Amino acid sequence: MDKKQWTRRWNGWVAPTRLPGIYKRREGGHLVRARVLDPTTGSKREIRRVLPEADEASAYKWLHDEKARIKAGIVANQPTMPRFDEFAASLFERKVTRREIKSARSRERWDVTIEHLTAGTKGVPGFGTMLVDQIRVAHVEAWKTGIATLIVAGKYAPTTANGWLAILRVILTAARREFALGLDPTDGVTDFDTSEHATYTDEEPNALPAERVGEFLETMREVFPHYFAMTYLGLATGLRPSSMRPLRRTGPSSDIKWDERVILVRRSHTLGNEVMDTTKTKLRQRISVPDEVGHVLRWHVDTQLTTPEQQASDLLFPARDGGYLNEHCLRQPFAKVGSLTGLEMHFTPRGLRRTFNDLARAAHVEALVTKSISGHQTDRMREHYSTVQPLEQRQSIGAVLRLVKGGSGAA
Repeated sequence: MDKKQWTRRWNGWVAPTRLPGIYKRREGGHLVRARVLDPTTGSKREIRRVLPEADEASAYKWLHDEKARIKAGIVANQPTMPRFDEFAASLFERKVTRREIKSARSRERWDVTIEHLTAGTKGVPGFGTMLVDQIRVAHVEAWKTGIATLIVAGKYAPTTANGWLAILRVILTAARREFALGLDPTDGVTDFDTSEHATYTDEEPNALPAERVGEFLETMREVFPHYFAMTYLGLATGLRPSSMRPLRRTGPSSDIKWDERVILVRRSHTLGNEVMDTTKTKLRQRISVPDEVGHVLRWHVDTQLTTPEQQASDLLFPARDGGYLNEHCLRQPFAKVGSLTGLEMHFTPRGLRRTFNDLARAAHVEALVTKSISGHQTDRMREHYSTVQPLEQRQSIGAVLRLVKGGSGAA
């Protein structure tokens, strides 16, 4: 072929052949190009592909079949593989749109995690620019080893890293399903070990002993009276602060049925002014409360809603501007009251739930009733949010020994 027939086009040197849309490549093989009407979009679609090993006849057949496929509106069997960062962002967006990820807190968690998984973490490379079909088990294991070094160095807790790993599994499993890939690269990759990372310990159980609850409440009422009712309600019911902040006291959708002494738990607040019309566990609760709880809530409404914005708000626990309280609103008051009462442990708002379970057990409340109040859906979760007190153990062991013939006198 005469050298003058080569033309620089489509990032290479090509020459036309006797067949329309088929170009011979100077490097070998052929390039095919055509435009065809795509019935799925109603517009023309370009076909252009390099077939480095194809002869003229094979290239023509490939182009003919591709044009027929597009004209028939058939989706390609082999879609272009995206990079991990592109696919992760796309999956995240779809999950938010489909309301599979609802709360602002969950969106924040996904957003932060995707940043770690794509851009990397403190020198540990992420998966950002890798094509999703090229990620292998070895890549995931190498990432896990790198993150493990950060855990050993005290940079991150293993529970945090397990959260990243959980979302990585979701992303790669979705890619495997969407692109009909083979082995899931997270298959067989275990969680980070948490056996030496105790969330709650003997020294830090994050639960008030029954004998300290009264003092804690009295001090809260004296020093932070505007947070007393929320603290009281949390201890009385085990409700999460995120379920208490959006409670409405008035209006057509009031969650407080004052005459019936009923609290309806059906919303959840996490960040800003965003509220979900469901709870964290998707469980809607109807809690019947005694007069004592009603009196405390009435006192709160009558004495602690002092600004015009609070009084105009339909919320039971509004901020001074009438909006939702900050998610960390109880953190500083709890720390201060803990210090004033001489607590030798940290007691946080999360401890309300644990303390309620302990008090309910000490009061011999049936497990079924306890779960109906706190919203725990399984015995396992109820037990997770419980701390067995020394007195309970002593009394239980004593009860067992009393069943033994002769008791301690047999020794």
